[in-house]
Amino acid sequence: MKQAPAPGDSLESFEDAARERAGVRFLFRLYVAGSTVQSNRAIVNTRRICEEHLEGRYHLEVVDICQHPELARTEQIIAAPTLVKREPLPMRRFVGDMSRTDRLLAGLNLPAAQPVRPVTP
Repeated sequence: MKQAPAPGDSLESFEDAARERAGVRFLFRLYVAGSTVQSNRAIVNTRRICEEHLEGRYHLEVVDICQHPELARTEQIIAAPTLVKREPLPMRRFVGDMSRTDRLLAGLNLPAAQPVRPVTP
C-alpha cells in the first residue's frame, strides 16, 4: 500500500503552499509627518516595493500625522515615517524612508528579487 507523503514532502504540497501564499493580501499603513523630503521618499519607496514584490496583493494607506495626530496617538507612532504592516499577522513596524529594500523584504518575510543579469552577445 502506498503511503501518502508527509506534509511539505511533495512538489504538489510545495505548489499548494506557494499558491496559498500568493493569495495573501497585505494591508499597510504608512505614517508620515507633512510633505517633507523624507516623507515623500518613504511614500515613493514603499509604493515601489509593493508594486515590485506584491503587485495586486496589497493595500497601502498613507496617513499624515500632522493632519491626524489622534491616529498617531492611537497607534503609538513615535517616529515618522513609520510603515505598519497590519495584515497578515504578525503586525510589523518599519521606521525610516524605506530605502533599505533588503531589510524591509526580510522583515516582511518576502524573498528578495533575483537580480537580472544583462544579456551578453
